[in-house]
Amino acid sequence: MSRDALVVGINTYANLTPLTAPAEDAESIARRLEQDGEFQVKRLPEIVQAGELRVGKQTRVTLRELKQALVNLFKPESQQIPDTALFYFSGHGLRADLGIQEGYLATSDTNPEQEFFGLSLGWLRDLLKESPIRQQIIWLDCCHSGALINIAEADPAERGRGRDRCFIAASRDFETAWQDIGSSYSVLTKALLDGLDPTRCSDRWVTNYSLVDFLNQQMQGATQRPIFTNFGEPIHLTRSWQTQKTIARAEAEVEICPYKGLQYFDCNEEDPKYFYGRTALTNQLLDRVRQSNFLAIVGASGSGKSSVLRAGLLHQLKQGRQLSGSNGWQIRILVPGEHPLQALAQAFVDESASTTTDRAIQLAKAETLIQSGADGLRQLVQVSATDRVVLVVDQFEEVFTLCQDATERQAFIQCLLDGLKASPRLCLILAMRADFFSKCLEQEYSGLAQQIQQNLVSVTPLTRAELEAAIVKPAERVRLTVEPELVRQIIQDVEEAPGSLPLLQYALTELWKRRSDHQLKLNPYIQLGGVSGTLQKRATAVYEQ
Repeated sequence: MSRDALVVGINTYANLTPLTAPAEDAESIARRLEQDGEFQVKRLPEIVQAGELRVGKQTRVTLRELKQALVNLFKPESQQIPDTALFYFSGHGLRADLGIQEGYLATSDTNPEQEFFGLSLGWLRDLLKESPIRQQIIWLDCCHSGALINIAEADPAERGRGRDRCFIAASRDFETAWQDIGSSYSVLTKALLDGLDPTRCSDRWVTNYSLVDFLNQQMQGATQRPIFTNFGEPIHLTRSWQTQKTIARAEAEVEICPYKGLQYFDCNEEDPKYFYGRTALTNQLLDRVRQSNFLAIVGASGSGKSSVLRAGLLHQLKQGRQLSGSNGWQIRILVPGEHPLQALAQAFVDESASTTTDRAIQLAKAETLIQSGADGLRQLVQVSATDRVVLVVDQFEEVFTLCQDATERQAFIQCLLDGLKASPRLCLILAMRADFFSKCLEQEYSGLAQQIQQNLVSVTPLTRAELEAAIVKPAERVRLTVEPELVRQIIQDVEEAPGSLPLLQYALTELWKRRSDHQLKLNPYIQLGGVSGTLQKRATAVYEQ
């Protein structure tokens, strides 16, 4: 595993206020990455002090030097490119608004009076897009850095498509980044150093996801709030070299079935631990939620829509590891059923209310508001104490299959879509079987079909690699292995039967019951009749009883 890092700390500026913390910030980050992360670190500016490389406190860094160092990091001329590339910057951050707002990392030769602002984040974005390196990490500790790491400018394309990325910025676009009281570090860097300390947790590796968890907890109530985006699989950052004792835990985990049978994976405490194979799709859904307040998830029956919605998208929103602040959003989930307006009102009842009477009162009030249409929905959203309310309608096709009242169906859809227009804080997510999209075209339905077409994400069949992950990774979580011959056979069977993910999960559940020697094996699978035969055998057995 090859891992390179460029660590930059600029104290000295010709035309900006000199700083004192960046060089020390950068040096401490460099040491942490070298000692605990197995990174090959390039420092900038770099000096030799007492026979060792250090970040220079008085040495200048020009724009040309910084650009060349970044090109060497993300587009190396060598054919042996690193697996991971990390760029850390501490110094001044600037915003220029000359018709188009643009963010910059200030180099020592920056001169705003001559409209020379330093390194453009647009240029960095293009560099990352062209980079062949799969794992890319950017940490910026500078003022107003929230304006630098934003969707339109600094986040490169191809999110979630074969690349793992971690972006962390010190503060939101209207905030200043401060030095930590009681230390010589900047606030974000101090938190990064603490979060990267591998001795603070029992896990062998500190990853970008566990680091963000730590930052969320550590910086609650701080004078500045970091923002971040994570995409793809976890990136290993630093590690503890102490071997953990896992024997007792392993024995306990073997008794946990990591598969779901015919049920979907839900957004609870346990199911997402065993949900694999949909990382790329989950990232695509997160990206849509980031950019839009409407999302339609459409796929064939048995394609795993509810699972990727709940254990993928909603779980990640609740975790707050990939979208800054999403762990504070309010999520309301409903399935339309026979009376979708009632289901919508029920979704706004607080299940944690102390008594049944309290919940009944809440429901009565919510039903009254929903009966008034979009304005009532707007009021329910408005009184929520969160930045965003995510309203999820799973199995949306039930408005056509179970709701027999055309008037109620129309009122329900109109309430959702008109409420979306009236409530900037509302995010509406629909999940629906693809074969029911034609129903949305039969009437105007407040522009439903057009909204779906413009904000559609299709749930396509799993690739071979994704199928293998869905089979093998859950077993590994409970200390089981899967015979390679079994994996190959299951993949072949599933590829020949699209829409069979529930049957796959059922077959794997039955195989788990028949595990031996801590392994899922091919022979029991053949005896069960494969993916399609397993459920049929079970149905026959039940019937004969």
